Amino acid sequence: MSTYQIAVVGCGGMANVWVEYMLKREDSSIVALVDIKKEFAQAMADRHGLTCGVYTNLELAIQESGANLVLDITIPASHFQVCTTALRHGCDVFGEKPMAATMLEAREIVQLAERTGKFFSVMQNRRYDTNIRALRDIIQAGTIGRVGYIGADFFLGAHFGGFRDAMESPLILDMAIHTFDQARFITGADPVSVYCQEFNPPGSWYAGNASAICIYEMSDGSVFCYRGSWCAEGAPTSWEAAWRVTGEQGTAMWDGIGAPYAKIVASGDQDGKFIRDYTRVDADVNWPGRSGHAGCLDEMFAALQEGRRAETDCRDNIKSMAMVLGALESAKLGQKVDLRYYWG
Repeated sequence: MSTYQIAVVGCGGMANVWVEYMLKREDSSIVALVDIKKEFAQAMADRHGLTCGVYTNLELAIQESGANLVLDITIPASHFQVCTTALRHGCDVFGEKPMAATMLEAREIVQLAERTGKFFSVMQNRRYDTNIRALRDIIQAGTIGRVGYIGADFFLGAHFGGFRDAMESPLILDMAIHTFDQARFITGADPVSVYCQEFNPPGSWYAGNASAICIYEMSDGSVFCYRGSWCAEGAPTSWEAAWRVTGEQGTAMWDGIGAPYAKIVASGDQDGKFIRDYTRVDADVNWPGRSGHAGCLDEMFAALQEGRRAETDCRDNIKSMAMVLGALESAKLGQKVDLRYYWG
């Protein structure tokens, strides 16, 4: 018998990515497929040649299949029910972002994971990229000195159609958590406060606010500034955003596509110079891991096997979620919001 008996909950399009990964693991077996529409679960089984049970009820699926690991690939509004059901029935959980729909739900999930001693980690696939790992390394090595400013620009004209076009805050709710989580990842700092202004510029095809500027105070004293839009036509940035991180001795840059680098103050006597001379330092791009979902799932399984918290453990990820919901609260109030209340 495989070590991990897996129940997949939510059999939409994204679930295929997770199922294809699991089918390649020798230590894992998919023993149940769960969806509110049983025909969706059956279609997933047929697509991947699975002979496991198909269900509309997670509790029954766990009881009958003996599942010990639940994959929550449902919509955000369902995450709380799926996750808490799985944890209460003795299962570990890997889930899609966001971990919950509200901070109250997120805190309750964290508390339940603590009480049950079970594992819950959240998919933050954009941490798993060789270039962002190199950017983090060049910062953490002290190449630019102590960090004072982190800037991320995210500008794309994304014509999705469908539910995103009707959302109240499509950029912040559906996309920005990736960039917010990346900012925490590369600096090692946590959010303290946020001021956010959302807006919907002329020409936008979204019903809700598709653009935002957010200013975060971070726990290391630095400031993180996010400028973003999903309705910006022309000169698009990468989906990974364009980054500028400024420290005491230089600046690290990453365009979200190529290899990052830093420009630091050159050695030697530069007293009296109005603008100093700088030396380029290329990042060492050598991370051996896999990118995207595969890299994040590799880390989740490694942490589970080693009995440690994963990089995206719920107790860490709640801080990235706080950046999203705190930004929305700030935009509604028109004032700065203390984020330590959200996750502290």
